[in-house]
Amino acid sequence: MSIYLAKRPWTGRIGALLGILVMAVSLRSAVSVVPPLLNELRGELGFDANTIGLLAMLPPLVFAIFGLLTPVLIRRFSLEKVLVAAVVLALVGQLLRVTTDQVWPFLGLTAVIMAGYGIGNVVLPPLVKKYFPDRVGLVTAGYVTLLAVGTAISPQLAVPVAEATNWRVSMGMWASVSLLVLLPWIMQFLRDRSQKNDVGHLTGQAPHPGQAVGQGTTPKLRPWRSPVAWGLAIFLAGNSAQTYVYFTWLPPYLSGEGVDTAAAGSALAYFAILGLPVSLLVPLWVPRLKNPIIAVCVFAVFWATGHLGLYLAPLDGTWLWVTFAGLGQGTFAMALLMVNLRSRTTHGSAVLSGFSQGLGYAGAGIAPLFFGTLHDVTGSWTASFATLGACLLVMLTGAVMINAKRYIEDSAAVPAAPPVTDYVVELKEQ
Repeated sequence: MSIYLAKRPWTGRIGALLGILVMAVSLRSAVSVVPPLLNELRGELGFDANTIGLLAMLPPLVFAIFGLLTPVLIRRFSLEKVLVAAVVLALVGQLLRVTTDQVWPFLGLTAVIMAGYGIGNVVLPPLVKKYFPDRVGLVTAGYVTLLAVGTAISPQLAVPVAEATNWRVSMGMWASVSLLVLLPWIMQFLRDRSQKNDVGHLTGQAPHPGQAVGQGTTPKLRPWRSPVAWGLAIFLAGNSAQTYVYFTWLPPYLSGEGVDTAAAGSALAYFAILGLPVSLLVPLWVPRLKNPIIAVCVFAVFWATGHLGLYLAPLDGTWLWVTFAGLGQGTFAMALLMVNLRSRTTHGSAVLSGFSQGLGYAGAGIAPLFFGTLHDVTGSWTASFATLGACLLVMLTGAVMINAKRYIEDSAAVPAAPPVTDYVVELKEQ
């Protein structure tokens, strides 16, 4: 570590830290605030079963699309500019969404919000890599924990605020969090952080393959050539599929099995809250492991126990099974952490983040649909829970692929063409 960082570890990075942490709070709040208010939206905007299903599909679908597009935007502009544009997009979408009186404009503006936050999902890991290469685990623990806080708090406040005011205020107030994200990044812009003063250079961050130290150009990375990128995408798909199934189906499943409706809703909130302790633990524990798959196996056992318990005995030990499944969410924090543990550079982190989240969310988005469709077709939950088991195996397959300590830059970099001057010299020698 450089003497500069050893003496002044936070100098020039306070704005970035605040921006990362506040952004994490906002990333899920605009999504999770909607389901508790659907009853009001049905009557006022005209939501039906089809449009509710489409609403549930929007987050993973839009996250996938913009996950794949974001690395291109980052390469063309910069991390900070792309982040600010994403926040503005989400902010405008939230403000306009609460003014609409029809279901389709509401869905369209929700897609705009998800586009902004889909970009934000991808940008956060490389921002941690750029500004805090010496504290990746600590800062990742902070922002993943706050992401879980935003996910858990907004649905809890949704109904009470709507009852005291209306659903528009309940949804619209989360736009203020997005607005707060802009302030620390404006502070950071004012510092005019140029590439030559990048924290990554100060800490001796390894250059890209084929790039000399101090060289300004960034080589292209083709993530589809990288086993690490595919492994992380597969890992994230298997993990997120299980999470989306729980967020979509846990309350109706428990209610159908005889659990009180209010208790079923509380079970989902409890499931979300359990993401907090594991989100804090994982980034502090996993970097110390020689084989991260050990942690994956621990969380996989939690997931499997929760799945089996809820399937075999949903009324006996309901809260115990939800506890096990909730603790399994540590695999999501692992996925975000591995973006930086399996990349050498900020650019590599951005490409790996975009590729893995783009394909991962695309694969995860269809899981809730299959879970419900299989139940409707078979009249039983057996095939549906078997799908969760398949998702668990997919996740473990990805975990095996990312366990070895190798990096996306090792296999995804496009070989640089030889300089023209070297070619001329070779001709003269001939």
